[in-house]
Amino acid sequence: MFLAVPKDGKWNLDGTDGDYINQLFVQANARRYYVTMQDNFYVFGVGAGSTAVHQAAIRLSRHWSGLATFGDLREEVLQRSTALQRTGNNGATERFVSAAQVQLPVWMSWTENAGVNADVCAYWKAANDADEECFSNRWADEIYFPGKVVKTSQVNEEKIAQVRVTNGFSGEPELARIRAVWEYLHLACRHRGFGTKHLRNRIDPKEYGFTYHTMTCDGFVRCWYEYVPQKVKDSGEAAPVVVCMHGRGGTAETFISLSGMSRVAEERSFIALFPEAGVFQQRPGTLRNLLVWSGNYKGKPTDDVGFILRMLEDVKLRNRVDPSRIYACGQSSGGMMTHTLAMKAPGVFAAVAPWSALVKPEDTLELPETIEPAIPYMFLFGDEDFLCSDVENGQLPYRVTELIASVLKNLIRVYGLNETPASYRVGEITYYVYRNAKGTPMLTVGRVKDMPHANYPRESWISYDEFLSKFSRRDDGTLLYMGEEAM
Repeated sequence: MFLAVPKDGKWNLDGTDGDYINQLFVQANARRYYVTMQDNFYVFGVGAGSTAVHQAAIRLSRHWSGLATFGDLREEVLQRSTALQRTGNNGATERFVSAAQVQLPVWMSWTENAGVNADVCAYWKAANDADEECFSNRWADEIYFPGKVVKTSQVNEEKIAQVRVTNGFSGEPELARIRAVWEYLHLACRHRGFGTKHLRNRIDPKEYGFTYHTMTCDGFVRCWYEYVPQKVKDSGEAAPVVVCMHGRGGTAETFISLSGMSRVAEERSFIALFPEAGVFQQRPGTLRNLLVWSGNYKGKPTDDVGFILRMLEDVKLRNRVDPSRIYACGQSSGGMMTHTLAMKAPGVFAAVAPWSALVKPEDTLELPETIEPAIPYMFLFGDEDFLCSDVENGQLPYRVTELIASVLKNLIRVYGLNETPASYRVGEITYYVYRNAKGTPMLTVGRVKDMPHANYPRESWISYDEFLSKFSRRDDGTLLYMGEEAM
């Protein structure tokens, strides 16, 4: 959360301080000094600062997750509302940061909804496609909900942004008021995806029925969240399991919202597991709050493969698990961990779906001569992903980096796949499907248009419905595709 305080108590309201606030977002998102949950940024303004933060949010609205102001707005607030900001390079995470008029949860406290204040309220009501019907609660005199017409599925982005107004406010906000505002704003999170960033409700694990578990591995307390749909519990039948692993700097809890995999589990009747990576320090002298898979602590490698396998055995003690249908997926560092599990424990998993990463660029690449038993891959990545895509010099039909190409080419060779993939496009994704002699799609690569280093909820549905669920194993390890022998 950004709470902007001006030097010497004075704001430049010509728009330059608004742009400066957005540059602070760029710096924080670059993760140079501490690791944030990327894209979950909120901005508060008090007094004259209210005008500056509105200017910032209007100019870069697709990158903020919430806005709150306390004080009347100045006439300069909307003077640059049509000139959306474009900042330039934001480091490796995204090639640029730009804005568009998108929905944004806002809460404005002022003396009255009139004059310039009313103009700004109208601006955000238009941006959020708000209904005119007005509601209220203890803290807000006016609450405008988004319109009832929804033309999209809301899998990736949910239409959730309200406009809230508190009239009769002056002075500085008391703690109780700030807490009430924060309790509303923090329910929304905005995540990278294709085309733009997507606003979604935050999934609270406790409220949604997740259980939290821990175990001690190599002297460290490791943890995970477990989601077992009620109909899985009631059926008494053995259920599939999907292990879903967060990216570098994320957590098990944040990846629940980012991936949306628990909602797939609810609809498709499987158990979803969200384990958490081990502690690691990103850079000497910086905050030690980075979580990364297959990292190390004080020079000693972290045995994350051992942790995941022990977690699965622990889950089996409480639930009826179908051992023939255990799958793994993950994004970025979690995608690397997915590939590691496929290489180190291929007999445990029926299929894997790494997203936006396969191996660490800094590690020595080990390409196995054989993979026994064979394990199918679905690899999804964005065409603007700095870690995977090389538009100008990339290899294979989908222009991946040399490192990624080496892993994929090795899979093609080891499995004896047809080197010329079948290709088709659905929506934002162009697929490349490599089949073996029996016609089994042992490797599917999906290139997502206009997406940086990210994943989004629809990938979870695609990975499970279109790929993972089609594979299973017999007790002897034989791989099956749609019930028939795959090899």
